[in-house]
Amino acid sequence: HDLPPVDLVLLSHNHYDHLDLATLSRLAAAHRSRVITPLGNDAILRAHDPAIRVEPYDWGDRVGLNPDVAVTLGPMRHWSARHMLDRNKALWAAFVIETPAGRIYHVGDSGYGDGHHFRAARERHGPFRLVILPIGAYEPRWFMLDQHMNPEESVRALLDSGAELALGHHYGTFQLTDEAFDAPLQALAEARRKAGVPQERFRTLAPGEVWEL
Repeated sequence: HDLPPVDLVLLSHNHYDHLDLATLSRLAAAHRSRVITPLGNDAILRAHDPAIRVEPYDWGDRVGLNPDVAVTLGPMRHWSARHMLDRNKALWAAFVIETPAGRIYHVGDSGYGDGHHFRAARERHGPFRLVILPIGAYEPRWFMLDQHMNPEESVRALLDSGAELALGHHYGTFQLTDEAFDAPLQALAEARRKAGVPQERFRTLAPGEVWEL
């Protein structure tokens, strides 16, 4: 209820810590927000609340938001499911946001793999002013390796993407996995140090903090 007007929601995939139906209904009622999401997630939202203004798109689709701003959906190394019988029946995505101040590459949940998604995004959509990268929910590695990056991999993804700046997300909200609640921040500091990436290039924000570029 304290949010300013919300024009647009970028919904990356349907896992419960990302697609929260009650929250999206509240945004629809209060703001009439447009919801841009990969294919298949629209069925979940429409079944729950027809008032949600959901627009489904495929990887590679570019959506003009106004004459100066557009968003393109891109592939990422993840998966989807809401229950036992719908695994990978809906798509997941990252988002490239074009703005007058530069391009933003918002990476939803993703494993690192060999890093080709980040290099391909750089080649197709770069240069990026900012990349928003997940840094949490990564332990144990034998289980999380293919779906969530750890901070060391996120620093590599920054370098692969060639972005000027990076912002960490996907940590400090839900206790999803085995690492300590503050472990991602400590691991990110160490990963930056090892890679020679200054703190001001790869930042994190406290809840409610504003970073003005």
